[in-house]
Amino acid sequence: MTLGRIVIVLLLLAALVAGAALYYLQIYGYYYSVDPEPGRDVLLVSTAPEIPEPIAYDGFQAIDADSSPIRYRACFTTGARPETLARDHVTVAGATPRNAPFWFDCFDAEYIAAQIEAGQARVFLGGKNVHYGVDRLVAITSDGRGFAWNELNNCGAKAYDGTVIGEECPPLDPPSD
Repeated sequence: MTLGRIVIVLLLLAALVAGAALYYLQIYGYYYSVDPEPGRDVLLVSTAPEIPEPIAYDGFQAIDADSSPIRYRACFTTGARPETLARDHVTVAGATPRNAPFWFDCFDAEYIAAQIEAGQARVFLGGKNVHYGVDRLVAITSDGRGFAWNELNNCGAKAYDGTVIGEECPPLDPPSD
């Protein structure tokens, strides 16, 4: 083998290893399972006062990652009906869930979006600014399946795209005492 071929093979092997590592880190590496905390996992923001309130649930499964505030996904079941919850809790129009890793198979973003579009699920605000500029959204279907994910709010979208945040958003760095 010539020196040129050896260099090419080494470069291809390095690219293959780097690609495999990148794939693993994006799909599996940063995620961890979230342990259930009854009374704290599934919250919906009430209309008055606007505070998060827990709802009853079963079968809670969730994943999260410290590498991004929008990687949170959760699945659960509940006996609460979306029509009843909509009377006293903040609903969110036009929400579309983000995809979850394929291995977290209880969270099917296409199914959830289809349920929302068909009127078989309602989306509620689960928490405002769970991380800076990130809200938690909770979708509940008419058959009692529930899903939660994090979504950038207006302040978060501005902060992450470099737009001037403005006075309507909280400060990026809270004052230290």
